Amino acid sequence: MVRSKFKTIFLSMCAIILAGSLISFPKESFDASIRGLNMWWEIVFPSLLPFFIVSEMLIGFGVVKFIGVLLEPFMRPLFKVPGVGGFVWAMGMASGFPAGAKLTARLRQEGQLTQIEAERLVSFTNSSNPLFIFGAVSVGFFHNPHLGVILALAHYLGNICVGIIMRFYGKETPDKKKDKHGTFILRTALSALHQTRIKDKRPIGKLLGDAVNSSIQTLLMVGGFIILFSVINKLLFHLHITAALAKVFDILLSSLSFPDMLSIPFISGLFEITLGSDLTSGVQDATLLQQAIITSFILGFSGFSVQAQVASILAQTDIRFKPFFFARIMQGLFASLFAFILWKPIYIRFYQTEQPSNAIPVSFFEEGTLLHVYFYKLLEWGPLFTIFSLSIYALLLYSRLRKSH
Repeated sequence: MVRSKFKTIFLSMCAIILAGSLISFPKESFDASIRGLNMWWEIVFPSLLPFFIVSEMLIGFGVVKFIGVLLEPFMRPLFKVPGVGGFVWAMGMASGFPAGAKLTARLRQEGQLTQIEAERLVSFTNSSNPLFIFGAVSVGFFHNPHLGVILALAHYLGNICVGIIMRFYGKETPDKKKDKHGTFILRTALSALHQTRIKDKRPIGKLLGDAVNSSIQTLLMVGGFIILFSVINKLLFHLHITAALAKVFDILLSSLSFPDMLSIPFISGLFEITLGSDLTSGVQDATLLQQAIITSFILGFSGFSVQAQVASILAQTDIRFKPFFFARIMQGLFASLFAFILWKPIYIRFYQTEQPSNAIPVSFFEEGTLLHVYFYKLLEWGPLFTIFSLSIYALLLYSRLRKSH
């Protein structure tokens, strides 16, 4: 009871301080809101919406169940999750935050995952997508596409390590049934595909409408969190709270022989990964290796902004947030460790001097190439795509409300 009252008082005080800060720093809050809004409608919305819609349709058509049966022999021994986790993992890496959480929650609602399996799965299927790591961070902030190789390898290897560790999380529940696929795994997968499609009696038009509606609702929520945490991050800086917290981390960074100037970017990155990565790239006193290690932790930890998005999605199910939070700390540590381990054998060996003939290619992300052009076209046409999609959503919502009345 006392703990509950303390929590109420603490949350009330935080809300009062936030409201007072908004009044005290109106221009700074407005600028931070615009920054968050630009990030959402230029990059996040147009890059995530197609993945969300296609994912919903693949689930409805039974394709995810089909993939799940095929991947069961791989996902179950390695991560102790059903084969459908392979689809969530792939889509999470391809589309980025918070796709893994959304798909995990969706499959949990359909009963394809137990609570423990869902908590294991969501812990390692939320990651930054390659476009963000190479395009925004490596090229946009560091102006160094080669650094993206280290950041991506460290990030995704950290994901795998978290997944392997999380396989030991939770008590085992007896399987409802253990399918003995044997040599007829493809036939079983096709049967699962057909049965899933038959059970979902929605016509294609209704399924597509539901996919668009669900996806845009999720992205509107994501946009709200991005703007909110952009403002909070800015207000914490102006209230000198970021600087006060940074002094605590100065001790930790000094023990690792890192410059104190990295502490404020590190704190900012704990709240929002884009700002943290940008500030880290601008610290002149730090070596590139030190910047890569800090950025890898920020990308792995994901920031409280992304974690709040995931918590909001998981709240619609019985999936607990605490395992996901601890998994983010683990991934941040693993990613930092891998960045340090891989620095000499990969970055120093292949990219520090003139590239030898056996250098790891990153030409897909360099200036003038397809992905580089795609990233900047996304910045140019993203807002128009967002406005068009929101207009379609408004029409669909109006049509449903009209039919219901």
